[in-house]
Amino acid sequence: MTEKTRYSDAELEEFRILIADKLESAQREYESLRSGITNSDGNDIMDTSPTFKVLEEGAATLSKEEAGRQAQRQNKFIQHLQSALVRIQNKTYGICRETGNLIPKERLRAVPHATLCIEAKNDQK
Repeated sequence: MTEKTRYSDAELEEFRILIADKLESAQREYESLRSGITNSDGNDIMDTSPTFKVLEEGAATLSKEEAGRQAQRQNKFIQHLQSALVRIQNKTYGICRETGNLIPKERLRAVPHATLCIEAKNDQK
């Protein structure tokens, strides 16, 4: 029996569906974070009640900074998922970029945008 060098079209379709679902969820989360940063659904400077508490303003600034960092991470995750969809189209999805071996399905289900098998990932450390 020969060793598989790539996943079948049916297996790739299974991963495409998984990634598309995760991508949709990630994009919703990103939009939620963005709207929190820009206060598009709030009453930021148009608020009629005066704010005199400096500590509250500082906390709000910190909260926006944290939301900004989360939005950046979420955007990077979205880009990784989109790249995984391109690899599915190219039929190179699930192939370790270091070893050339197939990445186990269990790893791809847990980290669908993975490009390294566990062994190669551990060697990077």
